[in-house]
Amino acid sequence: MRRTTALLALPLAALATFGVATVASAGSATGNSTTNLTGAKEVPGPGDRDGRGFAGVQPGSDQVCVQIRYRNIDAPTAAHIHEAPAGVAGDVVVDLVPLIATSPPGQINGCVVVDSALAADIAATPSDYYVNVHNAAFPAGAIRGQLRAFSG
Repeated sequence: MRRTTALLALPLAALATFGVATVASAGSATGNSTTNLTGAKEVPGPGDRDGRGFAGVQPGSDQVCVQIRYRNIDAPTAAHIHEAPAGVAGDVVVDLVPLIATSPPGQINGCVVVDSALAADIAATPSDYYVNVHNAAFPAGAIRGQLRAFSG
């Protein structure tokens, strides 16, 4: 019971923080999405079997803001938003690497400028995209999660 409560608290706390931190900076946000990140979801695997995390994504008119929380993985070397359905590896469409250096340990936070059409598509069809975090031990990806619209 204690473990279940802790696992549930992580995404809820991250989402609450995400909403406060990014609404002001996202401008005209049109659609929020979230995902739970695990090594089991990495394609092609394997990802880090102990790795866990949560990502919130908020597209604006010409930017995408993210808040990623991760644990039980080595320090990230890269993070991205890719375009592909669940179970398929896809192309990087948003590079989140610049946010790693400015984020505290266990987090990747901030906004990156993107094409307005891409931001609109992520907002309209979040399930066509996934977030993943890479590190030296898992250069193809340590944890991954398919985005889904946040309805909260």
